[in-house]
Amino acid sequence: MSIKVSNLSKNYGAQKAVNNINFTIGKGEIVGFLGPNGAGKSTTMKIITGYLTGDGGSVEVCGEEVDINTLTTKKKIGYLPEANPLYFEMYVREYLEFIAGVHKIQQPSNKIEETIKTVGLTIEANKKIGQLSKGYKQRVGLAAALIHDPEVLILDEPTSGLDPNQIVEIRAVIKTLGKNKTVLFSSHILQEVQAICDRVIIINRGNIVADDTLSNLQKRKTGVHIVLVQFKENVAIEMFQQLKEVIEIEQTEAPYYKIHTANPESIRKQLMEMSLKNNLNIVSLQSESNSLEDIFRSLTSPYHS
Repeated sequence: MSIKVSNLSKNYGAQKAVNNINFTIGKGEIVGFLGPNGAGKSTTMKIITGYLTGDGGSVEVCGEEVDINTLTTKKKIGYLPEANPLYFEMYVREYLEFIAGVHKIQQPSNKIEETIKTVGLTIEANKKIGQLSKGYKQRVGLAAALIHDPEVLILDEPTSGLDPNQIVEIRAVIKTLGKNKTVLFSSHILQEVQAICDRVIIINRGNIVADDTLSNLQKRKTGVHIVLVQFKENVAIEMFQQLKEVIEIEQTEAPYYKIHTANPESIRKQLMEMSLKNNLNIVSLQSESNSLEDIFRSLTSPYHS
């Protein structure tokens, strides 16, 4: 296993930031690490990377225990923290040369150019870091995490604050890296996790509340179901107000409607009755799998036990 977390705990005074959690991640996996603010994501990542020490349990990276062999494990890890600390007065290549020196990389020039190309920094490589956009600053941080060719990548909110185009570009870089490295990354953008990961770990109030593949998670019952209906005609959304047991109605694009309900069978029956009564034609009527957002909200709600 590339990462093995066993009975890990971390307290801040009376608050349990991480509560006796367990998970393993194998080589070549890209795993999304999700949770609301304050759930314990960043604390767990910092303990895995050796920047924090746990109060109980253990963490192994590539078979080495982090607390015992901290320097050895740090060589195997590339870490991009959420804050992404950079030296803005340094040029891109100058900064990467500095990081290569920290890692004692011999003859670093080729490695620097290879890493610049990997993260898509080539056209900005001659600028000072302070002159770069937020997206390119993130690429510099990612390059610094990659320069020593680590086996494991820990990325804490790697697309935070980026525009949609930058998010897509960084996402593509992460997917490429995941072909031969282990990647654990946190994100608040659930669509991003769905686009990159096959597996998701969800933490809430310091506890692991889900650890499964996306396909298995989407089969879980969240208590809320979605019924998708398409009409041949445009239907005023006010007409749906006669339906019972509706939680929410979304008109994605007329004549498509998304109905959230706890009783999908009843909704389907009522839609058929409504169409007959009002001489409407239903083109399609189907249920939708739980989205990752539905699952996340169900598992991290204040009322979730």
